[in-house]
Amino acid sequence: MKKALITGLAGQDGSYLAELLLRNEYEVHGLKRRSSSFNTERIDHIYRDLHESGTRLFLHYADLADATSLAGLVAEIRPDEVYNLGAQSHVKVSFEIPEYTGDIVGLGALRLLEAIRRAGVGCRYYQASSSEMFGSTPPPQDESSPFRPRSPYACAKAFAHYATVNYRESYGLHASCGILFNHESPRRGETFVTRKITRAVAHIKLGLQEKLFLGNLEAQRDWGYAPDYVRAMWLMLQQDEPADYVIGTGEMHSVREFVERAFAAADLDWREYVRIDSRYYRPAEVDALKADFSKARRELHWEPTVGFTELVDLMVEADLAAVRRILEGGRNAIRSMAESA
Repeated sequence: MKKALITGLAGQDGSYLAELLLRNEYEVHGLKRRSSSFNTERIDHIYRDLHESGTRLFLHYADLADATSLAGLVAEIRPDEVYNLGAQSHVKVSFEIPEYTGDIVGLGALRLLEAIRRAGVGCRYYQASSSEMFGSTPPPQDESSPFRPRSPYACAKAFAHYATVNYRESYGLHASCGILFNHESPRRGETFVTRKITRAVAHIKLGLQEKLFLGNLEAQRDWGYAPDYVRAMWLMLQQDEPADYVIGTGEMHSVREFVERAFAAADLDWREYVRIDSRYYRPAEVDALKADFSKARRELHWEPTVGFTELVDLMVEADLAAVRRILEGGRNAIRSMAESA
């Protein structure tokens, strides 16, 4: 049975990747940071108590800021595959905490690579690189496009990307970088613009919210479906030779288009509810990102399966269903209290 170690296991991508690996009969190990509250809701449905027979998902306290914990885990688990998905991944927030972002995103990758090297583990390594590294480079962007990062997050990702390439070339590590364009799902964090939009649509539709405040509506992105993208990650580590791959849909849509589609999916007119707040603008904007994923199509035989409209619709439907469950739970609780009074 293959063993995989995932940083960022409790995040959107980590949870979908864990599902994929468990379906493929892996033993999966993931990092979790110490917190006074539970933050494992994305993986609760696949987690089993370690005392249960047949358990193949294990969580370990460790942190990308702590080289000792990383080295200990790599040496103990001796994984066949390592997926570095952990990050402070919010671009706007990276302007507010640039040092922390650089430490976790950039140096965190370096600490993990060094832990693998020093342990002498013959594993395969995946680095989650980002389309944000392209920054102001005109679209479409492929593996040969220059990096012109426009945020501390993008700068840190570029450092991690080049560190991975360096360890591949210097030490022969089977290390691949996935330069993933924006990928979304109902598990996307609620502070990211796509989920902020679909969650607001659900709350407005059900009478729980009046307005949605956003920043730049004209920024254009290549949006895909997260489960498609974790499949690409896994495919990269199944190749005989390591390489870097751009992963996207090849389509570009503006935030405005995302807003229009999300509100339309709930039979609402977005112009009645959306307001612009300059506080949500970034100090330096990335205007347009669009993937040329020809290499991934050719070498990985990878294609996206979910288009833009379907993606937005399924996110709105999921948030509507989630809010309705909460409302129904509240009604049931009130009904129960009334009946017991």
